[in-house]
Amino acid sequence: MARDPHDFGGVSIPFVTELGFRLTLFEGGESVIEYEPRPEHMNSFSVAHGGAVMTLLDVGMATAARSVEQDMGIVTIEMKTSFMRPSTGLLLCKSRLMHRTATMAFVESRVLDAREQLCAHATGTFKYVKRQPASGPSANALGVISTD
Repeated sequence: MARDPHDFGGVSIPFVTELGFRLTLFEGGESVIEYEPRPEHMNSFSVAHGGAVMTLLDVGMATAARSVEQDMGIVTIEMKTSFMRPSTGLLLCKSRLMHRTATMAFVESRVLDAREQLCAHATGTFKYVKRQPASGPSANALGVISTD
């Protein structure tokens, strides 16, 4: 059965939905997310804004870490990002869990363009946390639980 690409492992992330990220792999400490930046996601050079690319890297790493601990939420503790070239066209974010402890995950992520050129790379440290009911009117109406 094909997975819903807008389902991020059972969590609702409205910002990610708004950006149009599509999760295509979520298992065994790995994740793959596709992202086609829209015009409103561009910077003044007409390439994907660095903030959108950093969000892609962050979500990719968090998703890879959660793929081995799906009942937990995860929060970013720190993240280091390097940009190698402009991010244009369809982007692919490939992330993998490098190491984990009972409460922490150490993850890396790469953003590749359609020609499989490396556009950006990040490493991050994440903390596993118990999921709490999300706040806000839309979360309560939907019964959403999330910490991502």
